[in-house]
Amino acid sequence: MTDSNSEGIERRKSFRLDMEKELVDIVWTDEKGKKHNKKIACLDFARGGLKLDCDESLPANTAVTVVFKSANASNQKLYSKVLRSIKQENGWFEITLVLDKNA
Repeated sequence: MTDSNSEGIERRKSFRLDMEKELVDIVWTDEKGKKHNKKIACLDFARGGLKLDCDESLPANTAVTVVFKSANASNQKLYSKVLRSIKQENGWFEITLVLDKNA
């Protein structure tokens, strides 16, 4: 078995949660220092990051806080950075975030 095959098998064994377009809040600050807050659909959540569906592109390496709302008053925050932003045929962007393990 080659390294690429074993990596693919490892990736499939890792924790993954199908979010089925659950809404999450994302917060980021643009290059001009303006803070943005947007409610968007989370497509996929895995141990290493998230995949989001957004109506605008976010630059690579932008720090993003993802806020999951729960049924009770507490919220779960995850800190991440934009890995890539890919424009889809429908004009929206698939945003891939990598979790910040130092936060």
